[in-house]
Amino acid sequence: MEWERHNDDDRLRVSDREREEIVELLGKATAEGRLTLDEYTDRVGAAHAAQTRGELARLTTDLPNAPSRSPARPGGALAPATEKLLAVFGSEVRKGAWPVPEHIDARAVFGDCRIELHEARLPRQVTTVEANVIFGSITIVVPEGTEVRLTGSAVFGDKKSKLSGPVTPGAPIVEVRCRVVFGDVTVRPPRKRWKMI
Repeated sequence: MEWERHNDDDRLRVSDREREEIVELLGKATAEGRLTLDEYTDRVGAAHAAQTRGELARLTTDLPNAPSRSPARPGGALAPATEKLLAVFGSEVRKGAWPVPEHIDARAVFGDCRIELHEARLPRQVTTVEANVIFGSITIVVPEGTEVRLTGSAVFGDKKSKLSGPVTPGAPIVEVRCRVVFGDVTVRPPRKRWKMI
């Protein structure tokens, strides 16, 4: 009976959200070096073409933290304290007056990710950004006076801060943990707006 239920679940049609979750997991595995770029490209194509949960599940059986074959139903779960941004062969932008979570997981694989914090609300003293780049870029815009702690590694790439002013006492802290391969992570202030006289 249990085997039949698993088979029935495997035949359920998948949603776009479920496909996106698998693509996100594949991007993370690629950034960690678990998949080659060719494997990533093949699996992402298969994920977008998948029609059932069984087809999706087969794409991640050899990866850690693979999702359950029977995803939890929405409702009852607390909202995560992490926001995930993924740019794959494209761009992803988060800007405006948005509530910033404690953790931001940003990944750029042959893409560009931009995180604007200068107009956002930073409710916590410390905000952590995990910035993983493979052949791409991540730009983080923060107001002058913000304390930025830039750590991690850059192989055939660059991680840099373009902030020039002193840190404002009591200012929020943005901790950026980088893992860059053939790309860059840049922290900079917002662009100045020129006023017409």
